Amino acid sequence: MMKIKPKSGLIIRDPDTLEMLAAKGEDKPRSSYWLKRLKDGDVELVETNQTTASKENTTKEKGAE
Repeated sequence: MMKIKPKSGLIIRDPDTLEMLAAKGEDKPRSSYWLKRLKDGDVELVETNQTTASKENTTKEKGAE
């Protein structure tokens, strides 16, 4: 799963529900459809607190080596 949101000014629909992707972001499966939207720049990843904390821990671990 990944949390994504549409780029500003774009309306992106979920192909299964036909509902618009929420501007604040939604958890979606890491499927070929959503990965293509991400690659094309139609959507962007939303960083969660857990993602940010994970990156900080990785950075601290690399600095300790």
